[in-house]
Amino acid sequence: MTTADASWPMDETDDEPRGPVGKAFRLSAADSLSLGNALCGFLAVCILAWSAISSLQEGKGFAADPRFFGTAVVLLLIGAICDLFDGLVARKFRASAMGAELDNLADVISFGFAPAFMVVIWAGFNQQIPFLLVMVAAASVLLAGVIRLARFACVKTKSGDFMGLPIPMGAMTVVSVVLLFPPSIWTVLPIFGVAYLMVSRIEYPKPKGNLAAAVLAWMMINVACLTIWAAGLAGGDTLIKVGAIMQMTIVATIPLRVLMFKREKRKERKEAESIT
Repeated sequence: MTTADASWPMDETDDEPRGPVGKAFRLSAADSLSLGNALCGFLAVCILAWSAISSLQEGKGFAADPRFFGTAVVLLLIGAICDLFDGLVARKFRASAMGAELDNLADVISFGFAPAFMVVIWAGFNQQIPFLLVMVAAASVLLAGVIRLARFACVKTKSGDFMGLPIPMGAMTVVSVVLLFPPSIWTVLPIFGVAYLMVSRIEYPKPKGNLAAAVLAWMMINVACLTIWAAGLAGGDTLIKVGAIMQMTIVATIPLRVLMFKREKRKERKEAESIT
């Protein structure tokens, strides 16, 4: 037998995977929620693409109907609710061997690719904005989300909080910018800020207990407001503007509060050291 022949496996069974393979193919209830999250992100992209292509076929230019934006955002919020519950369900019942990977892959679709695609539909074909700038902004959202998820899987903070803006909240903030402002160079710039917050070292509190209930209530209120707006009911425009402003305010306020809290802690430590 030559050296090259010796490198081949002696038995076909050597190529078979080892370990509890059967368990890896069993989907849990939490996995079903993760798949629902991915499906919501996929449907949101399809709705936006179909709306823009239909508009182009009618000779109106490549732009999605604003009401279809509402439908897409409702789907992303439903995906966010699935994302919130899949961890709770996994802890309450059981998690499969691929639960964490499914969760991250679903998040990339719903909160990485879908909002990035929404940015392109929103501003990519506006003659007043350089197309390259829009593509870079959309890519920054996608890449920051991917980095954020990869870092979450590898790095654990001492406090147990999130390091960087959680990707679902980042996606909802990008959506708020899209819904609240007409496309322009100045309204594209905040999207870079959201991407930066996702990869920053700023710690965001993890929703637990009452905070998790508040986050769920906030999502349900947003779904209701968006449904009213998408249906064209009275007061819908006001509701969507108030909701978008509140979302952006929350995301901007949390880092400031965290920085103030850390500054107070450092001041207390210095005062304690000076006393001793």
